[in-house]
Amino acid sequence: MYAIVGLGNPGKKYANTKHNIGFITVDQLAERNDIRVNKRRHKALLGEGVIGGQKVILVKPQTFMNLSGESVVSLVRYFDIDMEKLIVIYDDIDIPMGSIRIRKSGSAGTHNGMRSVISHLKEEGFPRVRIGIGGERGEVPLVDYVTSGFRKTDAETVEAAVIRAADAIETLLREGVDAAMTRYNG
Repeated sequence: MYAIVGLGNPGKKYANTKHNIGFITVDQLAERNDIRVNKRRHKALLGEGVIGGQKVILVKPQTFMNLSGESVVSLVRYFDIDMEKLIVIYDDIDIPMGSIRIRKSGSAGTHNGMRSVISHLKEEGFPRVRIGIGGERGEVPLVDYVTSGFRKTDAETVEAAVIRAADAIETLLREGVDAAMTRYNG
């Protein structure tokens, strides 16, 4: 079984913010694959189904972003998920708005949610899909920028990125991470 985890913050206040693009992508995957993400377990909302011929569990941790690892480690242990079958989706301020980057493993970079996941798992060797939210932020503090909504001028770019990220994950499930990286990075 694959666990596909979208990082974000719970609650309506954060629903359509930059930091919640992981949740938004999980919702996209759920909608197109007819999976209901509504079970509460492991400090998360979960939904089980099949995507690309693979059994999956879609996950939206209900801890705040900086504590995401609590939910992820509980889920990984309970379902005995292999690290190569854990896919984490999250926002990345260090890449341009709307870009996606897939990696087989790596550090958390500047992302506190990923830092929490890696710290709790004591492991970096799992695939991740980063969706760019970088752009003009001026003097706006980082926390205010990532917890703010998208500008109207970015709406099409963000929607396209979420669709591409969902396509990339479906490719990863059908053909493997290398195929997804080749086709969607850039």
